[in-house]
Amino acid sequence: MVLGFANRGTRPNAVNRWRARIAARTALRMVSTGATVSVICCGGAVRGTRAEADLLAEALRGTGWRGDIQCDRESVSTWENIANARKLLDDPAMIALCSNGLHAAKARAYLRRQDPRLGERLVPADDYRFGEMMLFKPIFAAVGLWKLAAIRRVSRGTQSSAV
Repeated sequence: MVLGFANRGTRPNAVNRWRARIAARTALRMVSTGATVSVICCGGAVRGTRAEADLLAEALRGTGWRGDIQCDRESVSTWENIANARKLLDDPAMIALCSNGLHAAKARAYLRRQDPRLGERLVPADDYRFGEMMLFKPIFAAVGLWKLAAIRRVSRGTQSSAV
């Protein structure tokens, strides 16, 4: 699963292209082990006219990925990304959540909450490349840590709504 990022334009932005590269690397690694891979692109038209899923699929094809792609064009949050993508899964042996590190960590927590059985099938995504997106990573780290802290507060029952 590759998780979309708000995209105002009609072409994939830098973050969605980055996430598509993560998905392509991860999918190719899985294929090299003999796995049959379907990439699920997640995200509705949150800030633009095109669904994030379609922008991700375009970027994924741009990486050279020629395998199966499915799209969830309805989700408007990470929680919904996971819930809607689960409906597209066909009893997978492995699941990788492709995004920037802390966003993927939040998505893994959501998958484990929504379906612990599928949570056991999580495998790491190939989300780290030295020097890749260096200017964005500190911002994503700050926001990601803040949102993960909010998830932990929800888990402990000290906050009434999910992030």
